[in-house]
Amino acid sequence: VWFRPPREGDPADMVVAEEAPFNLLRPEALESMYYMWYFTGDHKYREWAHEIMLAFNRSARVENGFSSVDDVRREDPGIKDETESFFFAETMKYMSLIFSPRETLDHEEFVFNSEAHPLRVWRKGAKDD
Repeated sequence: VWFRPPREGDPADMVVAEEAPFNLLRPEALESMYYMWYFTGDHKYREWAHEIMLAFNRSARVENGFSSVDDVRREDPGIKDETESFFFAETMKYMSLIFSPRETLDHEEFVFNSEAHPLRVWRKGAKDD
């Protein structure tokens, strides 16, 4: 999750637990922003996703992709040299969708399962049941 360290006289955007300062580049924040953007049309969610994308590129980018980071509280958070599979399967999918036209995926026709795979909505009595 994106974290902005405090500046002189300015409180931090969030507090990071001492025992968990790392960032595994998990999808849940972007997933929530995607749904909020999709259903409200409020572009602030795209702006927030863009800030996350910039933070990923600044702090988690490595030669051949992205890596989890050690400590989001530091200016140079340190690379963990590992990337969880959900980063590409889910995190980047939501990142891509939030910047795509709304009609890219119709949520009247598709839902995501817990791994962000789109599944067609089954309707009783539909021609394909």
